Amino acid sequence: MLNETSQATDLPTRAGLGTHVQVELVDEAGNSEHLTFDIVPDAQADFAHGFLGIGTLLAQAILGQTAGSAVSYRVGDMAQVRILSVTLDVRAQSADVEARREAVLRQALAQSEQISDMAFALAVGSKWGDYDPGEAKEG
Repeated sequence: MLNETSQATDLPTRAGLGTHVQVELVDEAGNSEHLTFDIVPDAQADFAHGFLGIGTLLAQAILGQTAGSAVSYRVGDMAQVRILSVTLDVRAQSADVEARREAVLRQALAQSEQISDMAFALAVGSKWGDYDPGEAKEG
């Protein structure tokens, strides 16, 4: 006889927040690509490290599905996503995800400003003579 606890653990795990999922994306030509990721809150998403935000199209397509399910997934040339396995998330997302994201954004902004300064210097230099963006920031 099964008790309530063992019955609950026998139920298939459904894809959702806090699950580790393996899927197979199938394109219109029948080619497939395997992906493995953990579904996390959007603020913790870091797909390069295997953390898919719950608000993404892929996560939304598979939410509530169990292993063995196949779901229509029309994004680009993709036609379907097959769920190969769903388990409870065993990895912990590092606490510094937001800090890393902010650092990348700061670096991108600094590079953008530098490029903008160089473009301005080239435009000014060709029209009115020499311009050094370094001098403009100091003065």
